Amino acid sequence: MTKGTNGVNHTIIDTNVWGNVTVNDLIHDAEKALNVLIQQPEVDPKRISIIGHSDGTVVTPRVVIDNSTKVKNMVLMGIVAQNFRDIVYYQYVNLPLAYAKQVLDKNHTGLIPIQQIAKAPLLIRDIVPPSISQANNTKSITNTLAKEFGTNGYVSIDKQLKPSLIKGYENATAPKWLNSKCNNVGGCSKWGLSEFNIEPNLSIIGNVSKSIGILLLNGENDSQTPVQQAFLLQQRLTDVNHPDHTLITYPNLGHIFYPSPLWSTRFGPYEPYVLADIYAWLETHSGFTNPSSSSTMMPSSATSNSSTIR
Repeated sequence: MTKGTNGVNHTIIDTNVWGNVTVNDLIHDAEKALNVLIQQPEVDPKRISIIGHSDGTVVTPRVVIDNSTKVKNMVLMGIVAQNFRDIVYYQYVNLPLAYAKQVLDKNHTGLIPIQQIAKAPLLIRDIVPPSISQANNTKSITNTLAKEFGTNGYVSIDKQLKPSLIKGYENATAPKWLNSKCNNVGGCSKWGLSEFNIEPNLSIIGNVSKSIGILLLNGENDSQTPVQQAFLLQQRLTDVNHPDHTLITYPNLGHIFYPSPLWSTRFGPYEPYVLADIYAWLETHSGFTNPSSSSTMMPSSATSNSSTIR
């Protein structure tokens, strides 16, 4: 978190700072932290690696590009490659539509009962007001959906559900919201606007020094930053001939690298084998356990300039 805004259990220490934070603020804070780290006597300034997760994968490459002589390696986890608007569209529209078609429309008719939608948090999130959906009252949710879609009991995925989901996306990214005050932990408007306006990682990743090793990690069931984002970034690194980049994807793991279904993020500790992969890669690239190990062979789970599925 930036400038001491996040306290215990995600409490906000300074709402003014938190409500006005932007991506550039986070980048500057990370650079200050890097400079403090370098000054610590127990730190080898020639073997510093920076790890960024989720939104941190937007911050980390920019810190690395501006401090290439200070950083040896970069690790990106739960990757954002495209503009943040593309990620939000995936979360609000593409993922719910895929769920409706693949899970609810078992007979492939293009129609699903309102009762099924009412029991699907992923679908009602942006259609039903929070005051109703959070109360978990199925009757109230069903009545709200009936007003939205009609009372014949069925909803057309393409003709009714999709436009409604797009409307939810447009409301979430509308100028009115983006200029509003921040009133919660997870969706501050100025931060969101700065994310929408910043140049995407795909455009800037080629500026990372070729002397810096890059490790990309993504869960294949990531419902927030889909694994395709990692593939796009890996392809871009290949296109610019970056000599040392590695992609590892993990079946059945979600955004937090914890077992999750494709449709939602479950929270828990990172799987031990994910941490083992990071450790092995960093040990090979930096030799932080044994300096001489920096020239040893990489483990089979992560080979240089390659893609690996665990």
